[in-house]
Amino acid sequence: SLTHVICHTCFKRQERLHRCGQCKFAHYCDRTCQRAAWLNHKNECSAIKRHGKAPTENIRLAARILWKMEREGTGLSEGCLVAIEELQNHVDSFGEEEKKELRADVESFLEFWPPHCQQFGMQLISHIFGVISCNGFTLSDQRGLQAVGVGIFPNLCQANHDCWPNCTVIFNNGNHEAVRSMFHTQMRIELRALSKISPGDELTVSYVDFLSLSEERRTQLKKQYYFDCTCEHCKKQLKDDLMLAVKAGESKPSADTVKEVIQLSKDTLEKINKARMEGHYHEVVKLCRDCLKKQEPVLGDTNIYLLRILSIASEVLSYLQMFEEAADYAKRMVDGYLKIYHPNNAQLGMAVMRAGVTHWHAGLIEAGHGLICKAYAILLITHGPSHPITKDLEVMRVQTEMELRMFQQNEFMYYKMREAALKNQKIQVMPEPSNENAPSLFHKKE
Repeated sequence: SLTHVICHTCFKRQERLHRCGQCKFAHYCDRTCQRAAWLNHKNECSAIKRHGKAPTENIRLAARILWKMEREGTGLSEGCLVAIEELQNHVDSFGEEEKKELRADVESFLEFWPPHCQQFGMQLISHIFGVISCNGFTLSDQRGLQAVGVGIFPNLCQANHDCWPNCTVIFNNGNHEAVRSMFHTQMRIELRALSKISPGDELTVSYVDFLSLSEERRTQLKKQYYFDCTCEHCKKQLKDDLMLAVKAGESKPSADTVKEVIQLSKDTLEKINKARMEGHYHEVVKLCRDCLKKQEPVLGDTNIYLLRILSIASEVLSYLQMFEEAADYAKRMVDGYLKIYHPNNAQLGMAVMRAGVTHWHAGLIEAGHGLICKAYAILLITHGPSHPITKDLEVMRVQTEMELRMFQQNEFMYYKMREAALKNQKIQVMPEPSNENAPSLFHKKE
């Protein structure tokens, strides 16, 4: 759905892109990006033209992998620690439905694959699709806010999972803002340490978002990656008590009341997803407000069902420019997240950043600046100083610091100047809410 607005080389989002004159499918910022893509796009271009349309992203990726094998041969390429043929595919563990999907993918692939190209055996083609299914990494747009595709990075496929990992994987699109392409920084995927790691310790990453009960995480990992998670957090169900917290105090709610409110929360989340799909955002706000009224007397501040509703409410209200109410919900959401997530977690950093921007838009400059500084500290570790998101955040940090000084010197004048600025220019509009969270690092099965 983003084919026409995302450059197929640097993944920068913009409305006016140059279209490939042959296949009419690939879009690029300019001739520089088009030339950079040609090695990978050349075969794909003629295949799409012959086929009449572009296939799914997984079929395109499988084709690119096999074209690379055709060019360079099998085995290890330069800088690669493991060949793609050696990666785990889990095809033997597939259930009937998954085998049916695999057969459909292979058939679609064979229709797309040109007859004049090197022909590969069915076993290798099935292996490639199995590898994509359980080893794919999500590729995001240049700002890291929108999932746009899937890629295979063999070296990083060797990092095992832990729900409380010591590393994170970040896709960095590099910087293509410089006028001369020689000054562009290259796209790369990075394995970054989240804390000090002792010599001999295994490097681990998390394949799933931590903000789920240990049983739900284990089910998700078993379904997609075919292993039983035995990390400490799953074995001891650490943090589950926080994620299921109920209101403390003398009038503690009964088990039946808690069960009833959690079921209401699940039903509301389904209704919210439907309303968001249809773009009925005022209906989403009403559903969130009604649900929160029922949740607040019963569920604790770290309960995941409360946090999910707070997250949606703050995002949609920000989009509707109802920033003060959005800021209140965002603050409560972040307070809960800080008690659950690893202190250097990428999803936490992104949530704190969004909350900071919401407070800033609401005119709550002190809280906004504080949250933006906190987000910046987290993202420096998770994303690194050269990532476009971190660079954006640094600009915001400097701007809010300047505004905070002005606020502290003369509060009255600050609000007068802010009011005048808002009358003369549109406030920055938040991105339209989507049903997806911030891009997960690991590609999820459709």
